[in-house]
Amino acid sequence: MRCPCISVALLAMLFLFSFFGPLVYDASPYALHPDALLLPPSTHYPLGTDRLGRDILARLMYGGQVSLTIGVGSALIASMIGLIAGITAGFFRGNTDRLFVVVVDLFLTFPTFFLLLALVSYVEASVWVLIFVISVTGWMTMGRMIRAESFSIAQKPFIKILKTAGVSTPKILLKYFAPLLAPIFFISFTFGVGGAILSESALSFLGLGISPPQMSWGSLISEGKEVMQIAWWISFFPGLMIFLVTFSLMQISDFLQTKTNQKEVLA
Repeated sequence: MRCPCISVALLAMLFLFSFFGPLVYDASPYALHPDALLLPPSTHYPLGTDRLGRDILARLMYGGQVSLTIGVGSALIASMIGLIAGITAGFFRGNTDRLFVVVVDLFLTFPTFFLLLALVSYVEASVWVLIFVISVTGWMTMGRMIRAESFSIAQKPFIKILKTAGVSTPKILLKYFAPLLAPIFFISFTFGVGGAILSESALSFLGLGISPPQMSWGSLISEGKEVMQIAWWISFFPGLMIFLVTFSLMQISDFLQTKTNQKEVLA
């Protein structure tokens, strides 16, 4: 089993590039250069310029801050919602579990992306709005996995002994359920970050996500789609960033899932 050291290092480099890169490369992502329209990568503009003469490298850094913030923020909130809802349904069962099933089925009635489109079309998109919308539409898978595992944990003899001994429910959930559910939480979180970045990119590409003067990797791809044949670098580099982040996260998630499955087999 391979350690995802390269993926972790690559992910760390991308975060450093986005959040600390502007400290080293201080070019403005908003400055217009009428004499430098659609220039290819060069020594003066390492990743070229767009239709308004703006520096692609600078815009890639600032766009990464938005995309990564949305990805991590929405995945964290969605994972927490799924964790709380799944544990509650699996531990208490009965009417609580039936309510959980009804709510999940209601959300899953509509395809997730079309539900995203419906919600975003009624509000003005911003970083925090997108974090809220993506997290609200992305917790169901996590919740169902946690619910299924909580059912299994609740049937273990030591949990029944703790209940009989009068140990409080919060203590049982925090001290005994949470550690056993942690691997599923982290696997879901890594998947969620990549999925959230892709969702934001798709919305921005369709013109329903981040709008100027803000920028994200998705909006940068959208800006270059009309001049793709003569200025490939405008869309290529933000697309490469999205690919590297999602690929690294998938590798890390696969590693965590393999480790979890091995522990279950040994147990």
